[in-house]
Amino acid sequence: AEEKRIAEEKRIAEEKRIAEEKRIAEEKRIAEEKREKPWKIALQQGLEFSGDRKTLIKCKNRGIESCTIPYGVTSIGDSAFLWCYHLTSVTIPDSVTSIGESAFFECERLTSVVIPDSVTSIGKNAFYKCQNLTSVSIPDSVTSIGMGAFKGVKSVKVADQNPVFIMDERGALINKKEKQLLYVPPSLSGHYTLPDSVVSIGESAFSFCNSLASVTIPDSVTSIGGSAFFRCKSLTSVTIPDSVASIGDWAFQKCTSLTSVSIPDSVTSIGEGTFQGCTSLTSVTIPLNCKLGTFAFPSGCEIVRR
Repeated sequence: AEEKRIAEEKRIAEEKRIAEEKRIAEEKRIAEEKREKPWKIALQQGLEFSGDRKTLIKCKNRGIESCTIPYGVTSIGDSAFLWCYHLTSVTIPDSVTSIGESAFFECERLTSVVIPDSVTSIGKNAFYKCQNLTSVSIPDSVTSIGMGAFKGVKSVKVADQNPVFIMDERGALINKKEKQLLYVPPSLSGHYTLPDSVVSIGESAFSFCNSLASVTIPDSVTSIGGSAFFRCKSLTSVTIPDSVASIGDWAFQKCTSLTSVSIPDSVTSIGEGTFQGCTSLTSVTIPLNCKLGTFAFPSGCEIVRR
């Protein structure tokens, strides 16, 4: 009888062990399935990842309308959503630390994106011409923003405690460490005076400011970046201070109302296509030894060297 009792206890114990193993295995299976589900959905939507799943390389589905990037991705790669014209919303997890160059280039229907406070860098042209993005908020964590990152975005906001970036009262984004103006909202109109703290005007900073009529550039500024005032169609005149040494490629391209520009002796180079498309500009006087890029001025514009 004792042997039967011991055997029965062993049998019950073994059944319990097997049942517990099955329970644990089932919990692991469910957890793994839950963990893999967002990756499975992302892959089905056409997202492609690096082997270690740390980088979102690209979206192969140009017709994608919305997506949630799985937690665990740390980098949204260069040009990842390039020309995804139908993309309206994207959810970025707080595992992401960097958004690459041209990551959302010309995602023209994108209306909503939240940059989590895990992100430290946003690459050049990251949200280029995302013209339906009404607002982008930059958290405290972001310490690097590339040129033209928000070109065409309606407005940008910066967290009060951000150590690198600030906004002025007109909505301009300024890198206070490098003293560089990076962005102004395309709705900027009338006259704008750059802060005296600014040393350089970044690439594409004023691009598509169609209602900007005039601008005061302080003598703290030493360089004007490429495409800085691209298509500022209402800009009629500009005086470049004698602190400026170079004017970048396409800086004033297609400023069709520009009739007058004053270029001081300090300017040693004017880039390629700088004033190309400025159809109202008929004459300009430049320093004798100033180097001109190809097609720097529109055809028919008289160039006088002094």
